[in-house]
Amino acid sequence: MKLLKEKTIRTRMVRRAVASSILMVGLIALKVYIPLIISDNELLENASHFIIVLLIISGVWIAINATSITRAIALSNFDLSQKNNLHARKMHTQLRIIERIVIFIIVFIALASVLLTFDSIRKIGISLFASAGVAGLVLGLAAQRVIGSMLAGIQLAITQPIRIDDVVIVENEWGWIEEITLTYVVIKIWDKRRLVVPSTYFIEKPFQNWTRTSSRILGTVFIYTDYSMPIEALRNIFKRIVEQSGLWDGEVANVQVTNSTNHSLEVRFLMSAIDSPTLWDLRVYARERLVEYMQKNHPDKLPRARVIIGSEAENSGNNRPDLL
Repeated sequence: MKLLKEKTIRTRMVRRAVASSILMVGLIALKVYIPLIISDNELLENASHFIIVLLIISGVWIAINATSITRAIALSNFDLSQKNNLHARKMHTQLRIIERIVIFIIVFIALASVLLTFDSIRKIGISLFASAGVAGLVLGLAAQRVIGSMLAGIQLAITQPIRIDDVVIVENEWGWIEEITLTYVVIKIWDKRRLVVPSTYFIEKPFQNWTRTSSRILGTVFIYTDYSMPIEALRNIFKRIVEQSGLWDGEVANVQVTNSTNHSLEVRFLMSAIDSPTLWDLRVYARERLVEYMQKNHPDKLPRARVIIGSEAENSGNNRPDLL
């Protein structure tokens, strides 16, 4: 299914590139032969101007298609579906943002070129150029937030605190980085929702990145037992559970008593997996099997409160040493 989708996208890119090239060739031919078709000078001038505008637009179309095809070819050797995809995520993040920067520059230059083909706008542009300092200051103040977001997007591409497919926790939401643009980032939440966050958020505010250096991750499960529970038995059954799960990466499987209260022991089961979705499934599986093990084999070792009543309480009180 994935290969079919990639093939469809590439076919669509090639079709757009061919269509834009055909349009460019047709416009060039029309520009050459239009003096032979139109004899009226004023109509010829307007038609020639219109064709020049279309030539600029078709050139932009070709340049954008070439940028997208170059990005697709460059990323064809970096598969995000691999387990160890750190380098692939880095390349996808950088090239996608670079592509958007290049497209923005192409569109900006094309828009300026189209406007400069009009004599009236060209004269206005020359007068504005003389006061470019004041105009730039006013424009900078008016578009301060937009420019800040774009610069933050460029900074994300260079420093890469986040990458495509990173697992993050943002605003108490757990999800994957799905898309990074110059102005915003799209996070795919575990329940299929989408969280859209400004690019500046990842520069100015703290967040959790679970896969910054590696997709491997540790997780815990806590079980509370009575003081009489043999811990070694829990270690043995836990090792057997993770080995039989098919989700464990074979690296970390530890059992430790991390706390003790007047009623119970807190036992922590630490485990590792190749990525966060697998770890979630492993934690759920281990918790269910551990609870099932306690119910079947040690139902008397679950946390319980002890109350001494009657003669036992009196004897217990008589046996206590006197306080001086």
